[in-house]
Amino acid sequence: MSVKNLIEIKKPEFDVELDIRYATANNFTGKPIYKNADCYLHPDAAAALTRAITLAREIDRRLLIFDAYRPHSAQWTLWNHTPDPEFLSHPETGSLPHCRGVAVDLNLLDATGKELDMGTGFDEFSPKSHHGNIEISREAQQNRFTLMGIMTSAGWDFYRNEWWHYQLFKPREYPLI
Repeated sequence: MSVKNLIEIKKPEFDVELDIRYATANNFTGKPIYKNADCYLHPDAAAALTRAITLAREIDRRLLIFDAYRPHSAQWTLWNHTPDPEFLSHPETGSLPHCRGVAVDLNLLDATGKELDMGTGFDEFSPKSHHGNIEISREAQQNRFTLMGIMTSAGWDFYRNEWWHYQLFKPREYPLI
């Protein structure tokens, strides 16, 4: 599969907001990793995203996407900066769901467009980012449960260490891009 076979996630086709962090310095490396703030997903993941958008809309929420398809070279850049297997998939041995176009990092927006409090920021590499962490506010816990409910109901699997990361089940069945 090539990038040409991926679906571009953009308006108006998808009712989401984009804040592709690795195209900016606003990420854990402090520098842009991507040249462009483009967002792509495998067609199966794009279909699951569409279901999530519909479910979020039903409760006056929208999705804010931080990352989706990630080139393998970018995975190496992230790993070389912070080689932490609790938060990053190893470029040689990991399942690499982002590099297959079957993962998305995201948050929820409320009806006014405000990002919901999840207890930590995106890409905070700490135990507070884990699902089920009770050291964060009750509101943040509820927001995480809401995001998880939307995403899992739409067909996504979650990664227990990152409240923001969702991927299709059995990512290794999808080819690396």
